[in-house]
Order: sequence, then C-alpha cells, then structure tokens
Amino acid sequence: MGATDTNAFSEIPVLSGGFAPIAHELTLDLTDIEGEIPKDLTGMYVRNGPNRRFEAPGRYHWFDGDGMLHAVRFKGGKAQYQNRWVMTDSLQEEIAAGSALWQGIKDPPRKDRPDMPMKNTSNTDVKFYAGTLVTMWYLGGAVYQCRPDDLSTMGKLAVDPRLAGLPISAHSKVDQRTGEFLFFAYGKEAPYMHYGVMDRFGKLKTFIPVQLPGPRLPHDMAITPNYSILHDLPLFYDMDAFAAGRHKLKFHHTLPSRFGVVPRHGTPEQIRWFEASATYMYHVSNAWEEDDGQGGVEIVMTGTPFRLPRDHKGTLDVAGFPKMLANLEHDFQFHEWRFNLRTGQTKERVIDDIVNQEFPVINCWMQGYKTRYSWNVLMGRLNRAEDPRFCGFARYDLKQDTCTTFHAGVHKWFSEAPFAPKDNWKEEDDGYLVGFMWDDEKNQSYLTIFDAHDISRGPVCKIRMPQRVPNGFHATWVSGERLARGY
Repeated sequence: MGATDTNAFSEIPVLSGGFAPIAHELTLDLTDIEGEIPKDLTGMYVRNGPNRRFEAPGRYHWFDGDGMLHAVRFKGGKAQYQNRWVMTDSLQEEIAAGSALWQGIKDPPRKDRPDMPMKNTSNTDVKFYAGTLVTMWYLGGAVYQCRPDDLSTMGKLAVDPRLAGLPISAHSKVDQRTGEFLFFAYGKEAPYMHYGVMDRFGKLKTFIPVQLPGPRLPHDMAITPNYSILHDLPLFYDMDAFAAGRHKLKFHHTLPSRFGVVPRHGTPEQIRWFEASATYMYHVSNAWEEDDGQGGVEIVMTGTPFRLPRDHKGTLDVAGFPKMLANLEHDFQFHEWRFNLRTGQTKERVIDDIVNQEFPVINCWMQGYKTRYSWNVLMGRLNRAEDPRFCGFARYDLKQDTCTTFHAGVHKWFSEAPFAPKDNWKEEDDGYLVGFMWDDEKNQSYLTIFDAHDISRGPVCKIRMPQRVPNGFHATWVSGERLARGY
C-alpha cells in the first residue's frame, strides 16, 4: 500500500490531518483569493517538507517523509502554485521497487547499506544557489538541485572530489551579495567537522577540517561578511550507547557551548573558540560585526535556543531535555551572544524568554549585517504527542526591544514564512511574510501574505490552495531580481 493512501495513516499523529502526505503534483493558477495580492511582490516562495511516498513498517516520525517542494510564483498581482517531489536517489530506488526500502529515524538503520543506512530524503531546507534551487537534509548528505521554473530534480549538486562522501549540513548559507555557498559537514569520524565555501559558480574556494572533541550534532551556522560561526553544542550522543552502536542523545550539561569563529576564507589555525552557557539550538536569526569601542571587533549572533527544562526548585532536568527533542516538545527563547575577537571573551543575554518562538527569518539581503528585525514563528504548547504546532508569528524589534505577535487560534498551523522584500524596497522591513497555513477545522490549506511592518493585523491576503499542503519545514523567497541574475 502506498503512503499516499492517507487512510492508512489516520491513527498516526504525524501522518494525519495537516501532516498527512498527498499524492498529486499540480501546476495551476490560484484564483480563490481573499484580499489582494500585492502588485509589488515579484518572485517565488518555495517551501520544503516531508511527504512520504510509501508506507513503511515500524514507527513513524515527522522527519521521515520524502522531500517535496511547494512553490507559489508571484508577478503582477497574480499567483501560480506548483509542487514536486525531490527525486532523490533513495526515492527513485523505492519507486523502482514499488515499496519502501528504508524505515524511519525511530527504527534501526540499514546495515546492508553503509553508503546510506538512513534515507537522505532532502526534505529539510531549500535555498537558491548558482541558478538552481538546492534542497538539503537535516542529518546531512548530498545536496540536490531542482529547476526554479518547474521544480524538476536535476540531480545531486556536483561537488569537488574533496567533498566526496561528506554529509553537507541542511543549514548551509547562501550570501545573496556574493552568491557564495557556505557550509559545514559533520560526521562520526575525526575530525568530526569540515567547513567550506563555494563560489557562485560551484567551485570550492575554501575547505578546512574543524577538529572537535568528538562526534557532535550541530544544526546551524552563522555568517558575517568576514567570518563564519560554527557550533559545538553539548547535546550529542550518549557515548556509552554510541560505543555499543546505538543512537541515544544525552545533554552533557557540564560542558560549555562552544562557538568557532573563523575567517570566511580562513585556515584551521585561525579558528577561535568561544565558550558560553550550555544549551542546544536549532536556528540562528543573524550575525554581524560591531566595533567593541576599543579598536576591536565583536561578533554579535542572535538565535532561538531551547529554554532548558527545570523542576519547581529550578534544578535542570538533564535527563528530560533529550526527551523533549525526541517528542517534538518545543520551548524556545530569543537569545544574543557576543564574541569579542580582541579579548576572547563571550557575553550573552536573553532577549526574550516570554514568547515561545523559533524558525527566525530576516531580510536576507541583510544577512551578516546588523539587523533591527527578526520575524519568528510562534510555537504552540504541546497538546498531544509529537504535535509541534507552528501557531503564528512574532515580530521582534531589537532597537525598541519589543515584540508584536499574531495567531489565529489553536486550529491554525503556519509554515516558516520568509521575508519577501517589495520590488523597490528601501527600509529593512519593506516587504511581506509569505507562507502556508493549515486550517484544521476547515480541513483546508491557504497561502497567507502579511505586511511585515505590522503582522498584528493578520494577513493582507489569503489564497485558498487547490490541495492540502502538508505541514513542513523550511522555506525561501527568491526575488524576481535574483532569478534574473542567477544568484
């Protein structure tokens, strides 16, 4: 039975309702519109996410599904929708076999496939690089290329032989100003991490080993015009279980968080490590360089780490923290780190521990430069196992130190909504937030457009989608200007 028979999954939370996979690939104009599509919105919104093609034995996790891109193209106040599977090597194997050949991350990996013990679904992130859409997987692996004009999969991104077999991270960065692709790759063998930069044509310009104390599970990185910031965080394998061949996470709370600052085109000897309080973080909001007032440079980084669980006495729940991640329980805060390159010291502060917010986005032309605004997804409180509700948006103003929010009730489930600048934008927040929304009561998906100046008013435009868009992960906005210049 194929996984696109959604009745087969009706009792599995992460494969039912707004999570259930769909069977059809469509291309059609969107005409059921409430409000008006802004005429100064030109480009394409693309979101990646899991869409399981075949039913598999064993347990299911939301992260298991095959990658599927959902795109909405905008021009002249009109919109067109298209969706396509990311045709990874593993998905093509399963299509040829007519059934699932891999189980999910809750089940044992394939011992007969040392080349791919777990299926690279390429379902996590999507960026525009070197004229194509590139899709990536959260555990790292080959990067796939898809055509922007029809979302068809071109194959794997051709890489320098030095990268052969290295799992490239999901959250690689594309510098819109230079077109460069900055990435880290991590694994279970020394040196445990590599860092690299490809130019806008795909040529590997910088590639260095990053020696870590052992295997780690970094998720994101940050960039400025001159530096990259790599993460070594103390939530990683239980090393006793790891030695026995089992995948079990442990929060090593006595270890600090470490952040490696390296010149963009630096050498291993130039990596400088900064220590901070123990935490774990999925996503960076932004990073930039500031003068420290004494002739030195300070790197400022903002992001949304977990708010660590504590009991009524304030004692850290060390054993419970890894279980939060396994159960998709999410409690985040907005945080700032400052790494002083002159003194080697770290300063950090909580920006906001009131609003549970994650999946931060900025005006990406400003990536690496000081930003005032971050638009973050509101995270719902857990109300059933493995139900990580993305229930609205928060707009944080770092200059005013204020936050405004929007949510539309417990039955609405939003997607990460990238900032889409107006065609002739001038101010940092001259633009829109564009993303999908699932209405659980109406059993209907919508495309929503918010005015980034004031999200509290709700969407200025809501478009009824012709089919359900399953809940998913990361998204990108590619302006018409970027599409035209190819990077």
